[in-house]
Amino acid sequence: MTRALALFLVVFMSPLGMAPVLAQGYPDKPIRLIVGYPPGGGTDVVARIITPKLSEFLGQSVVIENRPGATGVTAAGFVAKSPPDGYMLMMGHVSINAIAPSVFAKLPYDAAKDFAPIILTASVPHFIVVQPSLPVRSIKELIALAKAEPGKLTFPSAGNASTPHLAGEMFKTMAGVDMVHIPYKGSGPAVTDLVGGQVNLMFDNLPSSIAQIKAGKLRAIAVTTLKRSPALPDVPTIAESGLPGYDASSWFGMHAPAGTSKDIVNKIYGVVSKSLRTPEMTERLATQGAEAVGNTPEEFSEFVRAEIAKWAKVVKASGARVD
Repeated sequence: MTRALALFLVVFMSPLGMAPVLAQGYPDKPIRLIVGYPPGGGTDVVARIITPKLSEFLGQSVVIENRPGATGVTAAGFVAKSPPDGYMLMMGHVSINAIAPSVFAKLPYDAAKDFAPIILTASVPHFIVVQPSLPVRSIKELIALAKAEPGKLTFPSAGNASTPHLAGEMFKTMAGVDMVHIPYKGSGPAVTDLVGGQVNLMFDNLPSSIAQIKAGKLRAIAVTTLKRSPALPDVPTIAESGLPGYDASSWFGMHAPAGTSKDIVNKIYGVVSKSLRTPEMTERLATQGAEAVGNTPEEFSEFVRAEIAKWAKVVKASGARVD
């Protein structure tokens, strides 16, 4: 055996040398997409919109697995410790990937180091939705009621330090009102209790509540972003309703465990990006109030770092903590 042939075999048979070969054959079995919230919440809804096209383009089933708990932290810790082979992915969320590092005393993962960001799939505004029996139809009326009855109004969220929770805390601070936060294990159960009248209002992302709004079971009185949402254009922003500068939104993005082959990351990015550009996908996301994004893995990594810094300031101002 010549020295050149021997060197070739050593490189080719090493883990590094095999990576491109493995990526070329990927995927050759079903992929698990972990969602850290119960069915029905915004993250779950976006994941279920995306997976059919992802399965079609990859030629393998992409199976959603819901693992709720600790505002998505339980699922994130599970994915962070999974083999980086491309068969375990996570539909990340601003709460898991940007807010959690500032509010949890200890996390089972490092948000900046334990994941390989693949693609920012979609962003959505939050809406203040109220139980129809609550006698408010505007932000001014809500603030007036909250001030007249301090500590009486309740607002649920997807969990402690989730985006709906912090959006509510930001509102309390800026409006100077006292409302009681009630954490749930996901937006789905929280919306169910809101419709049932067990709680009064919610700072919810649109995918998990838009069906109830359209059915008249919930009333949307304001959107949390600086511009109105095309999904509900008649609903004013909180900023234009009396609290200038108020701005909060959620985003969803696909991640793999750190160490996943760049070839695999790029392949997943390519098919998800392609699917997000289809009219069918754009329309389905739009009906849920979500906007398709689709940036590159490098752009998504920079975005996550910026979001971690942004939400750290909000958390510090609110004093929100999870022990």
